[in-house]
Amino acid sequence: MRKLLSAMSGLVGTVLLSSQAFAAEGNGLAVPNQSWERLWHEVIMDITVIGIIMAVLAVIMLIKYKASSTDQVGTAKKLTTVQSIAWALIPASVFMADDFFLAANGWTVWNDYRRVPENAMEIKVTGYQWYFEFTYEDGTTTSELVLPHNQPVVLRMTSEDVIHSFGLPGFRVKEDLMPGRITYIYLNPVDIRETFVQCAEFCGNDHSVMTNAVRVVPQAEFDAWLAEAANG
Repeated sequence: MRKLLSAMSGLVGTVLLSSQAFAAEGNGLAVPNQSWERLWHEVIMDITVIGIIMAVLAVIMLIKYKASSTDQVGTAKKLTTVQSIAWALIPASVFMADDFFLAANGWTVWNDYRRVPENAMEIKVTGYQWYFEFTYEDGTTTSELVLPHNQPVVLRMTSEDVIHSFGLPGFRVKEDLMPGRITYIYLNPVDIRETFVQCAEFCGNDHSVMTNAVRVVPQAEFDAWLAEAANG
């Protein structure tokens, strides 16, 4: 039991340390995709620990209470009312507390995705059959989404025809684009990278090719790219 508690304490410590590491990045602001990944790791560790405990208990019971003959009938000690209630409520309370903990973390991640900081750069996204178009604050329109490193960004999105879904697997998020309605996604691109956006809602014949490149680049490179796109 001590070894099990020690292992579980180590897992909790690892989660807390990783949380601090994620929080240390991202220019002092929430980084939604990192929050998502942290929660995913917590869920995986959670169900792994629970699965191991259940499997060990199942094996112990199979061995301990195995019938020694085909005609053997098992017996069980009669429980008092208090014991019966305790055996029902204590395990249920433990599992419910665990579920509430993960649910609370899930709401935290949701808030990270929906809380846009005041200094966020705004980019307008318009969905068409079958491509996305991006309009920057200076009015420049491009077919490639380029984001400045360490600059929080809010994408204000709509559709000109049918429902599309702006899927960014590299940022662990997607959001629907609907005609006549403005939706949004908040991103905090703290890692220089190349990824892509893919429409995640079937929108017609060429839905499968509705994809655009997405790049996160240093601020100086972004400024040069935007100036070139504006003049082009």
